[in-house]
Amino acid sequence: MKTPYLYHGQDAFWVVPNPHSMMLTLVSESDTLISAIFIRCEPDNEEKLVDMERGETRGRLQYWHGEIPLNNDKPLTHYCFKVMQNSRQWWLHGNGISPRVPGKESHFKYNRQDQPPAWVKQQVFYQIFPDRFANGDPSISVRTGEYCLKGDKRPTLAKEWGESVSEHGVNGPNEFYGGDLKGIHDKFDYLQELGVTALYLNPIFTAPSNHKYDTTDYQQIDPHLGTNAQFAEMVADLHNRDMKIMLDAVYNHTSVNHPWFDMYQCNKGEPGAYNHPESKYRHYYQFAGNGNDYIGWNGIATLPKLNFSNPEVQNYIYAGENAVIKQWLRPPYNVDAWRFDVIHMLGEGAGATNNAHYVRAFRDSAKSVNPDCYVLGEHFFEASNWLQGDQEDGAMNYYGFAHPIRAFFAQKDIAYHNCQIEAEELVDWLNEARSKIPWLNQLSQLNQLDSHDTMRFLTMLGNDSETMQLALLMLFAYIGTPCIYYGTEVALEGGQDPDNRRCFPWERAEHSHPMFEYVQKLIGIRKASKSLQEGSLQWLVAEHQHLAFARTLNNEVNICLINNSSNAKTIEVPLWQLGLEDALLKDQLTNDEWQTKDGILSITLAGKEGLLLTTV
Repeated sequence: MKTPYLYHGQDAFWVVPNPHSMMLTLVSESDTLISAIFIRCEPDNEEKLVDMERGETRGRLQYWHGEIPLNNDKPLTHYCFKVMQNSRQWWLHGNGISPRVPGKESHFKYNRQDQPPAWVKQQVFYQIFPDRFANGDPSISVRTGEYCLKGDKRPTLAKEWGESVSEHGVNGPNEFYGGDLKGIHDKFDYLQELGVTALYLNPIFTAPSNHKYDTTDYQQIDPHLGTNAQFAEMVADLHNRDMKIMLDAVYNHTSVNHPWFDMYQCNKGEPGAYNHPESKYRHYYQFAGNGNDYIGWNGIATLPKLNFSNPEVQNYIYAGENAVIKQWLRPPYNVDAWRFDVIHMLGEGAGATNNAHYVRAFRDSAKSVNPDCYVLGEHFFEASNWLQGDQEDGAMNYYGFAHPIRAFFAQKDIAYHNCQIEAEELVDWLNEARSKIPWLNQLSQLNQLDSHDTMRFLTMLGNDSETMQLALLMLFAYIGTPCIYYGTEVALEGGQDPDNRRCFPWERAEHSHPMFEYVQKLIGIRKASKSLQEGSLQWLVAEHQHLAFARTLNNEVNICLINNSSNAKTIEVPLWQLGLEDALLKDQLTNDEWQTKDGILSITLAGKEGLLLTTV
């Protein structure tokens, strides 16, 4: 039997929460025989079926309305729809439509209590690896040999801007190019011209590596990047430009050079934990007895893991009045967001014992100073446990965006193994990842094609700029907050870490660059469109290598069409599902126009062509 057309969006048209209940709307095709529709919910952990009433008919669309109670015992309310049709029943849920009741993980979800900051979904983030973005003050740059400490066999190398990184990453963390805060600040006009609205900086606190995930002082900007006062001035200018900033927090572990640990006995004050069982810092880390065996993050000896069962560590990081999480959210710094590194590994002992407790504590700490602080977690794989509202506002959305998009466009998985999927499989993957978390958290996921931890997407594509543009179109049209990795807009290449952290080629920005113009146009469209920022998503076509989907909010419609094959393809897009029976459509990228007929858009897409249509 043919699956009927059924749809439920999650924006304010479809979901209207009240203090104790929620009004829900569903749409079906008007000539579909339906005997009843129920909303299934669990107000007391037991099934409750609520009748939906038949509402208005608009063209081929029949609307249905119902009201369910919000759960009182927990912030989260789950629901789905049961549709009765002759002897069959159909269930509409976050994964789509199925002939049986779905598992609870795929129910629609609403959190009445813990919601992300409203500003996040409106942003376009831009990630910067500070040492490689721009050198504004050569006088503070790292000098060759500066960090040669006992036991470190890799020499510190100061390299010329644009020079290649060492092959195979032999000296990866120890190579410095001189990028700094002044360099970033000097490029604010450039970033505004591109259109980005928020910066995400990789760690900037004192550390002996270029990546700075081995902190030695959480309260000071690394002197080779700038000063605390300089950072405060930079953020003030950023805020004056109506832009936001997110910092990278590395609170799971420290460097072996941190004064608390002091492996190389450089601290002239209180002895560090290493080789000193009597040190007051001994229980800041996790040692086995009185020897020097300790737990390192992910088994890496140079990154000793902090002991969060120690109240002194708790007070310093998050619990105390002057905790470092709070310090940088307060004046004069006033940062807007924290990205917490490897937050899923935070905990007590070698593993992540009581992880949820500490993630909530980090969140509560940040929100106590700035209730509008964006709390972002780093997760390379599924993060739904952390994204139910009470822990993280969003995650670096590798599992729910980067992984499936990589498989569809680059035919690779996260381990760079061959992984080719069709459009139907892409839709299933994206739906499954999204359905596990509440709607507002879906909008606050940080979507990226690549980052400082992955090969650059363009390089993964073999420098295929046409496919790169299709992937960028998905980034800006799909649900979630887009983030561009620095240099993407000038087609910066790069293999796996550390080659993905090349210096920004500023000579490419001196003249008109086609990729810059394309990214700039996508950013402009995204910023001007509420439906792309917070509208519901509706899949219209998913066949082989061809996609069409809509983002809708009130009367605003954006329709994204993608042909990921090299051959031209004519597709029939059922725009009647959007209520568009007779509409004139314009491509926002080219200004070309098309006319629908009887609710269908028949359109031929050239090979590797993407369109973003809206109504005229």
